[in-house]
Amino acid sequence: MKKSLLALAVLSATSAYADEGMWMPQQLPQIAKQLKAAGLKLDPASLTKLTEFPAGAIVSLGGCSASFVSPQGLVVTNHHCVYDSVAQNSTPERDLLANGFVAHALGEELPAAPGSRIFVTKEVLNVTDKVVTPEVAKLSGKARSDAIEKNQKALIAACEKDAGHRCTVPSFYGGLEFYQIKQLEIRDVRLVHAPPSGVGKFGGDTDNWMWPRHTGDYGFYRAYVSKDGKAADFSKDNVPYVPQHFLKLAKEGVKEGDFVMAMGYPGRTNRHRLPSEVQFTFDWLYPAFVKASGETLAIIDRETKDNKDTALKYAGQVASINNYYKNRQGMLDSYAGSDFLARKTAQHEELKAWVNGDAKRKAEYAADIAKVEHLIAERDTATKANFNFGYAQPKLLSTAAMLYRLSVESQKPDAERKAGYQTRDLPRIKARVASLVRTYDAKVDKALVMHHLKNYLAQPAAEQKPAFNAALGIKSGMSDAELSAALDKLYAGSKLGNDADRNAWLDKKPADFQASNDAFIKAAVATFDSFMKEEAEEEELGGKLQQAYGSYMKAKIAFMKSRGQAVYPDANSTLRVTYGNVAGRPTGADGTTWTAFTTVNGIAAKATGKGEFNAPQAQLAAIKSKDFGKFVDPKLKTVPVNFLATLDITGGNSGSAALNAKGELIGLAFDGTLDSIISDWDFNKANTRDIQVDLRYILWNMKHIDKADNLLKEMGAE
Repeated sequence: MKKSLLALAVLSATSAYADEGMWMPQQLPQIAKQLKAAGLKLDPASLTKLTEFPAGAIVSLGGCSASFVSPQGLVVTNHHCVYDSVAQNSTPERDLLANGFVAHALGEELPAAPGSRIFVTKEVLNVTDKVVTPEVAKLSGKARSDAIEKNQKALIAACEKDAGHRCTVPSFYGGLEFYQIKQLEIRDVRLVHAPPSGVGKFGGDTDNWMWPRHTGDYGFYRAYVSKDGKAADFSKDNVPYVPQHFLKLAKEGVKEGDFVMAMGYPGRTNRHRLPSEVQFTFDWLYPAFVKASGETLAIIDRETKDNKDTALKYAGQVASINNYYKNRQGMLDSYAGSDFLARKTAQHEELKAWVNGDAKRKAEYAADIAKVEHLIAERDTATKANFNFGYAQPKLLSTAAMLYRLSVESQKPDAERKAGYQTRDLPRIKARVASLVRTYDAKVDKALVMHHLKNYLAQPAAEQKPAFNAALGIKSGMSDAELSAALDKLYAGSKLGNDADRNAWLDKKPADFQASNDAFIKAAVATFDSFMKEEAEEEELGGKLQQAYGSYMKAKIAFMKSRGQAVYPDANSTLRVTYGNVAGRPTGADGTTWTAFTTVNGIAAKATGKGEFNAPQAQLAAIKSKDFGKFVDPKLKTVPVNFLATLDITGGNSGSAALNAKGELIGLAFDGTLDSIISDWDFNKANTRDIQVDLRYILWNMKHIDKADNLLKEMGAE
């Protein structure tokens, strides 16, 4: 096999910033000098071995990161990563969100939210030459997209012959490389412990992305398998999974200046984007997102404030929207008045000058760089036109559309079905349908749809979807009363709000859908052909864009390599390692000096007894009496809560294990600071800080407040 671009991309990595980069584990030996200089005591080569310590203990939750911390499959992650499971197990009579939850024995553990998974990475292989074959390389547009998807599905099918495993074939560097990732998919996940919201979400949205921070953002799951050790659906007969490796808890607390690294599954970064993408995102997309999110939150609050059960149903959605709402607004604030776009434009012009400065390079790259700009503009136009539509679909219509698509695809051989609708995807689809029991309310949904439909119908007719309008009985110029009446008719004419009726459609044939009088089913059938046509058009554009973008990235890698600069791939939800040091900031975003640690003293100072700062009375009493036990920091003379580090993280890193120089657990990454989250696009060494919850605070709270002695003993913390 030809030499990997990932290897070529780090040949000159010595010039990279010490703290910048979300590195693939296989890249680490090539930056061994930097890791050692930063303080790592482990052999960097050992970090590449995914089934050995410590990587073998790191898992994905499919949106968050986590780690095994006991030989009985106990998994630690962030509170906000187990939040949905806590919410869906909560009732007005037993409010686990407010009061917290501890299982003192295995039999007390609760099923996690439907669809919850723990993914244990077993193998990573470079399969670029099997995805982009010589034949595929000659194709363009939808033909190229289809051929790549066909090859990916074939690799996945072969990989998943090993039952109980989930395989993916994601792309890197804009489609220049593809890796096959094999993971054990643990389907029986149970909630073990979550502190009260007054700990796990202390500070709420007010403190989100802020420093100083005093949030106990931790929670525990347990992985269960069948008695023969295989992945299995929930069963009382299942037993705790025995991981090959689990993290050991650090006996010594971390201090300022110490080496720290995080291992996890960061979602997505955009550092290789073009200037036009930067401009569109910050001038239009993020402002539109912030506006829509704010409106959505206000509507949910209005519609749920007098009904606690409904509020619990939407608690997870509200938490998620609030998180991204503040994130995007923070990025916009950092972008405003900055020179980011100017720098990005200058860098892009330098790249083009370098390409055009050599006849061979010009012939290889110039046309594709020009083409990618044109294609991006075409994509941005479509994004604008579809933005309001994305918010305006009733949840039950989206569900009906998914179910009908599943029925249609199920008539084909499995290998020919659209990715997302194959046999392997059925458990996820069923879990999505099941989750509506505790995440959907017709009154709230209608209020949201009503608002966003008005925005959609205010768009020019050319930007609307005739089949969708006809199916819902809506049109531009309708009064609020007319639109509301149309929606009332739609919702009243469907039984999909009933759990049993919804589940019944999972096994129906296309003819059953086509003969149905259910309003949402009828709408899904009526809009199917037009949406399939749109999907084909999107894939045609996507295929062209992938080809041109790959060529652009190839040019950029060569250009940066000529300057002795490292090139790590943008995050794409695959396992990465980032490293740095525990460090405050001489001047924080608020103009004050940021110390590296906060302590429980700050909790007592902030606690109001209500709302976002409602710390448990037992905790406040322990702080007042200085009941700190062995978890007191010798320098701080109290228990540390959160600490800052120079780690390069993003969404998806939530719950990532923060490890010391020996690979021992010292905390959990859970957030960034508001003025540095723009590092998803533009890394700033001086500003970038991430926030960890200190292990000592986790253990102190578990012992002195929640009395989770059984879990402390299991983790070896007693």
